[in-house]
Amino acid sequence: MKLSTKGRYAVTAMMDLALHEQDGPVTLADISRCQRISLSYLEQLFARLRKNKLVKGVRGPGGGYRLAKPAGEITIADVIVAVDENVDATRCGGQRNCQSGEPCLTHDLWTDLSQQIYSFLDGITLAQLAERPSVQEIARKHDIRGERASARDNSVA
Repeated sequence: MKLSTKGRYAVTAMMDLALHEQDGPVTLADISRCQRISLSYLEQLFARLRKNKLVKGVRGPGGGYRLAKPAGEITIADVIVAVDENVDATRCGGQRNCQSGEPCLTHDLWTDLSQQIYSFLDGITLAQLAERPSVQEIARKHDIRGERASARDNSVA
């Protein structure tokens, strides 16, 4: 099983929102620039995230996107499922028809693995991930908050 860029980018974008919750709404252009994700791709992802009530849009000057609920209530699995990412490790998509319409010898093994992966991702919230020292270090290293704050300050002046 391999997580596609859709799932990876959705989690990255949601982490960006979680890390900047206290700063107010974040524009997709900011996320695109800071995370190096195509703006058009983000628009597609955020349509799905909005539909699944994980983000909400804020209109007007200073608008953008915010998390629709606290980061501690959104799991990584919620994000991945919202963008239609599949965490199924079976070849048959869980249909039990892997080998000539019948389950293969290892079907249950891959089903169990899929359940373990989902449970792992469902056990980690955006808030927990944001608190990890490695995430904090990367956020500081790239000084994303300072870059956005100075960009906002310069646009007001």
